[in-house]
Amino acid sequence: MSSRILPDFDLLLPQSIPEAVELLSTHRERITVMAGGTDVMVAMKFAQSPAKLPEFVMSLENVPGLGYVLFDPEKGLRIGAKATVAELLAQPDVKRHYRALWHAAQTFATGQVRNTATVLGNLLRASPAGDCSCAIYAIGGVVVLHGASGRREVDIDDFWLSYGVTARLPDELAVELILPPPAAGSRSAFKRMTRTSEDLAKLNVAVRLEMEGNTCVDARLAMGCVAPTPLRLTKTETLLKGHELTPEVLQRVAASVPWEISPIDDKRSTAEYRKQVSGVLLKRAIQDACGAA
Repeated sequence: MSSRILPDFDLLLPQSIPEAVELLSTHRERITVMAGGTDVMVAMKFAQSPAKLPEFVMSLENVPGLGYVLFDPEKGLRIGAKATVAELLAQPDVKRHYRALWHAAQTFATGQVRNTATVLGNLLRASPAGDCSCAIYAIGGVVVLHGASGRREVDIDDFWLSYGVTARLPDELAVELILPPPAAGSRSAFKRMTRTSEDLAKLNVAVRLEMEGNTCVDARLAMGCVAPTPLRLTKTETLLKGHELTPEVLQRVAASVPWEISPIDDKRSTAEYRKQVSGVLLKRAIQDACGAA
């Protein structure tokens, strides 16, 4: 447990989405939003500069109607801003239709953190090591934002701008994530490597494949811990689309990955090791996805 003390801040407790948006519009860069708080509280304790500390923390605790995980076979999966990782895991439809996300959530931190941390919070953290972020990137979807100018949707492909920075504007509140409905032949998988099971990933990968028999019609491949943000492996995706998943194709796919990534050395791993194992981990994720019914 950290012995660091939280800095002083004013706690704001809006009672509705419009009130929350008004507070964001008023305080802008001086305010941070808290749902679960597992990232916000740690970030505030370990801020490198007082200038980076928010004056206000706006909790969504009293804002109703944001704690849902809802599945519709025609419209897809909707995840509210206050829905926790544990609540996501409790939905059988997530395990059945969004297997990559379910496995990412299953390996997410500890049970205590899963009961508090929110799925949208993992996206908004904009960390390249986010497990749920990696899985969601492979699946695809949109983040719904409410701001002073109204509602807008941002495709997940355009959501992460740089490390710790998203497309959310200072006066916007992220209220929902929408994942597409499962298509016929769609399957997905998630894998990660860590130093210990409850540690942040030193490498993670997720795949979503649209299959017709043994032929891959479409593919989305995402990898984390290899760039400033979660990364789409778009060049490697082209090696899968329209091809049967033969051992030769999978070997070409694995060999392509190191040329698309730009990892760094950090305390969890080295750039060299990440490059060496990245293709192997992706190949295993593809095999895992294809082995699932």
